[in-house]
Amino acid sequence: MTFALITPTPIESKELRREIKPQPHEELKVIYEGEIYGKDIIFTHSGVGKVNAAHSTTLVLENYEINLLIHFGIAGAYSGQIGDVDVAESENYGDEGVLTKEGWKSMEFTGLPLIKNEKEYFNTFSLDQKLAQMALKVSKYAGLNVRYGNFVTVSQCSGTHESGELLKKRFNGICENMEGAAVAHICTLYRVPMIEIRGISNIIEDRDMKKWNIPLAVSNSNKAVIELIKRL
Repeated sequence: MTFALITPTPIESKELRREIKPQPHEELKVIYEGEIYGKDIIFTHSGVGKVNAAHSTTLVLENYEINLLIHFGIAGAYSGQIGDVDVAESENYGDEGVLTKEGWKSMEFTGLPLIKNEKEYFNTFSLDQKLAQMALKVSKYAGLNVRYGNFVTVSQCSGTHESGELLKKRFNGICENMEGAAVAHICTLYRVPMIEIRGISNIIEDRDMKKWNIPLAVSNSNKAVIELIKRL
């Protein structure tokens, strides 16, 4: 099996990169071939945001035979604790839709699916549940506090408690990021199973970066990915 590992920035991959042979560098948009714990892997930093994430995912899936894609990084949570590890049940485009006088409406309101194959996909992409449960189990074995639920992908990060509550209720979400739905979108097109794992760097409230702990979030998400790869 060959695994693809995609994360937005070098900050989010530091501990995991040390385990990859040969060790990848920090450049964005460079695709590395290597191995980790005897497993063949393809690794890249996509850059931040949906377009960058979709571009890098497409490059990887067009050029390599990938059996499983693991997308990982950090996120802001609507509740919980800094340092939690969240595993995605689904990914949801938080911004795609229509703003009406009655409020926000999803892509389903427009009647225009983002993908149409055996089913129509509007805002929501369900991820591989069996693999997600494995990620939950191994993260717990590693001593991490792990949660499972719906992720929300945004272009505009929630910088107030009010905006966070709005998106949380919209998708019954547990955390938000800027890339995951785009990766899930491309994986759905290519029919490649995907797992998404995020370490929580902050609780979404009125923005105060003094309360954030990015190093802890990165460390815990990297540990979860490493433990998962060991057992796949």
